[in-house]
Amino acid sequence: MIANQKQISRREALAALGLLALSASPLLSATSTKPTKGIALQLYTLRDPAKKDLADTLKKVRAMGWEYVQWSGMPNLSADKIRGALDDAGLKAIAAHVGMEAFEKDFDTNAKFWKTVGVKDLAPGGMMNDCKANLEAWLRGAARLDIIGAKMRAVGLRLSYHNHGFEFEKFPGDPRAKLDILLAATKPENLNSELDTAWAFNAGTDPATFLRKYKGRCPAIHVKDVVPGKDGKKTELKPLGQGSLNWKEIIAAGEASGVEWYIYEQDNGVGSPFDYAQTSFEFLSKLVR
Repeated sequence: MIANQKQISRREALAALGLLALSASPLLSATSTKPTKGIALQLYTLRDPAKKDLADTLKKVRAMGWEYVQWSGMPNLSADKIRGALDDAGLKAIAAHVGMEAFEKDFDTNAKFWKTVGVKDLAPGGMMNDCKANLEAWLRGAARLDIIGAKMRAVGLRLSYHNHGFEFEKFPGDPRAKLDILLAATKPENLNSELDTAWAFNAGTDPATFLRKYKGRCPAIHVKDVVPGKDGKKTELKPLGQGSLNWKEIIAAGEASGVEWYIYEQDNGVGSPFDYAQTSFEFLSKLVR
């Protein structure tokens, strides 16, 4: 027994030395040690270079360290070609922006399309145009989204609503923000909120407070940084960590509220979108564990 214990101890020591040597090896890339599950890139950020060369753009996205993406603003392709382009680049789409009218016209075809791509989370980029005029129209839109969300849930998809700034405004005679009305008028299992942190912040809503208020109802959110405009200056979008948002507080609220995916998006910015996508990956991958 004693001899055997010495042998095991020696093996353990050699294994430990081997792991130590591996961790010090310059061949072990920095990217491979970073956590990427739970963070994704909204490809709309790179829509312009993708129009010129989709394959090269996706390859560069993977080289930055991103493994997961949201499909939006990309060339119009069949589901098979989208999946093939992502597979070739070593990427997986976990979400997409889609129009609801298409699902209302032909649910089965559109559901099959996105299941082929491989996504789970789908979100319109706002309320349907014919459901914005007043509170009555807004509630009709809520009912339509609730129905679509229930059908999506039945086939393994998940519907969320992506906000901009106007959803934090109010209808005359109702003290609630439009987004609060929408979420109150729909079932949590049928419609979630794909909160856009920058739009919420610009509208005077604290993203962390919103996430805590709607705990369990924000599985995927857009993390976007911004410097609000002052003295006539335009609002300026920034790489994550370079704007005005409190990311430690937002991520902490997200972790406590069940956020599964933090999806970085930057509609525009100074310099190359590849540069600010890289900067934001490095920031986000250190913050989300």
